[in-house]
Amino acid sequence: MSDKKLSVAFIGTGIMGAPIAGHILDAGYPVTVYNRTKAKTDDLVSRGAVWADSPAAAAKDADVVFTMVGYPADVEEIYLSGDGLLAAAKPGAYLIDLTTSAPELARDIAEAAETYGKHAFDCPVTGGDTGAIAGTLTLIVGATDEGIEPVRDILETFSSKIYCFGGPGKGQAAKLANQVALSSCMVGMADALSFAQQMDLDLAETREMILGGTGRSGAMEQLAPKSLDGDWKPGFMVTHFLKDLRLALAAAEEKELALPGADTAFTLYDMLDAIGGSKLGTQAITLLYQEEADAVAAGLDWSLYNPPVHDEGEHECGCGHHHEDGHECCGGHGDHHGHHEGGCCCGGHGHDAE
Repeated sequence: MSDKKLSVAFIGTGIMGAPIAGHILDAGYPVTVYNRTKAKTDDLVSRGAVWADSPAAAAKDADVVFTMVGYPADVEEIYLSGDGLLAAAKPGAYLIDLTTSAPELARDIAEAAETYGKHAFDCPVTGGDTGAIAGTLTLIVGATDEGIEPVRDILETFSSKIYCFGGPGKGQAAKLANQVALSSCMVGMADALSFAQQMDLDLAETREMILGGTGRSGAMEQLAPKSLDGDWKPGFMVTHFLKDLRLALAAAEEKELALPGADTAFTLYDMLDAIGGSKLGTQAITLLYQEEADAVAAGLDWSLYNPPVHDEGEHECGCGHHHEDGHECCGGHGDHHGHHEGGCCCGGHGHDAE
């Protein structure tokens, strides 16, 4: 491709997609945008982007097409349907999916793209909405360094680090590894804050102490302050984190691999989703440890939760193990949230209502 600025289509301008597209636009690239809710493109259009009324229309003249949509089913439809991007994009175009999706789907798309004379690779990101806004995301690419060279300059407009894992689907697999690590960090953050609260510690000081040692995590650093402030707005929605954990656990199951930390996190986030927390930020996991009034104030409803029914004589808790009657693993999450009389705290700690 020449030195002329490549033309870009960006499909999916949500919480993270909009600021990413904004960085590309600010770098001087001509950008065409599409989003199912048109209003979410208004700011970009006011800044110089062009609106298209379909993904195919956005992509047809673009040198580079970015997608950032919700779920693997959305990715499959937008790329592989009869009027999808593989058919609509021009020969030689680069199709880059920023969605966290299934590794096997990424491989299918990359292989199909080559048969169309186009290039596709998976490029999920990490860094949350703050990284998207700051333009400091980490990109996790299912391609080689050489393979992304023609579009590297564009990728660098919204990233601070780029990791290339060598082949289609490997970016998705690596991103899922990140989510597995994050899942245990989120539970660790929530456990630590709950423990500190019950031990009558100053939570801000406890957090600062933890950040100075080996208990430090991105969750404790970036998300604990939001939780302590009662800020449940999503930088990354519970429903999308659940999607990522489902993908990771399904891939692990295919490899006959147990992931007890991710299993426990999935149990908790599935519970949070069930009681109305799907659109909250992932920091809302800490609400599961609080009194019921706090959950209600955040828009949650424990009456919606139906605990799983386990076979008599054994307890299955999502950690991959079976336990004798009476043993509560991971706080006994399956048994203590069916009804709450005054307080609801993850693990059934039994706090009295105040």
